[in-house]
Amino acid sequence: MSECKYSFSEAILKMESWCAYQDRCTFEVQQKLTSWFIPIDQQTEIISQLQSNRFLDDKRFVASFISGKFKIKRWGKIKIKHHLIQKRIDKIAIQEGLKAIDLDAYLDTMKQLAQKKFLEKKTKDDFWAIRRRVSTYLTSKGYESDLIHEVVSEVVIQ
Repeated sequence: MSECKYSFSEAILKMESWCAYQDRCTFEVQQKLTSWFIPIDQQTEIISQLQSNRFLDDKRFVASFISGKFKIKRWGKIKIKHHLIQKRIDKIAIQEGLKAIDLDAYLDTMKQLAQKKFLEKKTKDDFWAIRRRVSTYLTSKGYESDLIHEVVSEVVIQ
């Protein structure tokens, strides 16, 4: 086994700085500490200290992650959920966080994405090819199939 990259106090300071720069989740902090060869018992202590000093808060992380991915990257709930699961976030926390997305804003975003994709239509594409391309695009962005069907029907028929 390799030697620790940092002392306990150095690791705490580095983690505080890293967590202050951007919201992190517990899993990301564990991965970083493991990459520094910090022993498990010290990792637990560092994480506990980060949480008690409010540098690390999974609920806050979930809220900022969801907000950023929806508002900036325009991801749908399915894609957001899968990425949070990969970060080992509690499923209940994910469900609570996803409830914060306004349904009207969600549908408006889907319509904007569908319209943008629809306008990229190729001259030789028929009606069904256009529908399929728009639907595939929205699916890749992580939107739900029942909502995709509604939005695509509305956008492509107009």
